[in-house]
Amino acid sequence: MKDYVEEIGDVLYDYGVGLYANITNRCPCRCDFCIRTMTSGLGSADSLWLKREPTPEEVIEMLSDWDLSRYQELVFCGYGEPMVRLDDLLVIARYVKENTHLKVRINTNGLGDLLQGKPTAPLLAGVIDAVSVSLNQSDAEKYMELCHPKFGIDSYDAMLAFTREVKKYVPSVAMSVVGVIPREDIEKCRDIASSLGVPFRVR
Repeated sequence: MKDYVEEIGDVLYDYGVGLYANITNRCPCRCDFCIRTMTSGLGSADSLWLKREPTPEEVIEMLSDWDLSRYQELVFCGYGEPMVRLDDLLVIARYVKENTHLKVRINTNGLGDLLQGKPTAPLLAGVIDAVSVSLNQSDAEKYMELCHPKFGIDSYDAMLAFTREVKKYVPSVAMSVVGVIPREDIEKCRDIASSLGVPFRVR
């Protein structure tokens, strides 16, 4: 087995009870609260800053180094937005679904449609078991101030539209916010998630 950590960086890592996949550092947002501005590592990873992005084949090979019986799911989440690499993500996810017992979840900012220039929710059908969308604020203007998406003010509505659409294709969909925003905004976000018919949590 190649020393992928030395060559690429920490791609797979333990965090809580999950096995996480850090497949990119690219992200269309620059959130004020982003943990990557505060620390290089998380969980069992010394550094989630990648020297280069791993190929799907490399990630699949890396999985053989881990005792997968310890986990219930593989979560695409790291120091970038997983949907930046949607095609590669789906290759890895299909392998996991066909060859392991693990469920597959994506933690996303919900801007995949803008990133890919096409509807992405239908592509997740039968491959992804759960999606967690970062709502993070209660309206488009506050979202812009907090998350600074490169797609501008339309990003917020695109994220809500993705959440509404992905429910048709993925069994488990939820939304979350960071606990640093005001309590009033958290409650408004809770109402937004409820109006979309998805569970809500504060992280």
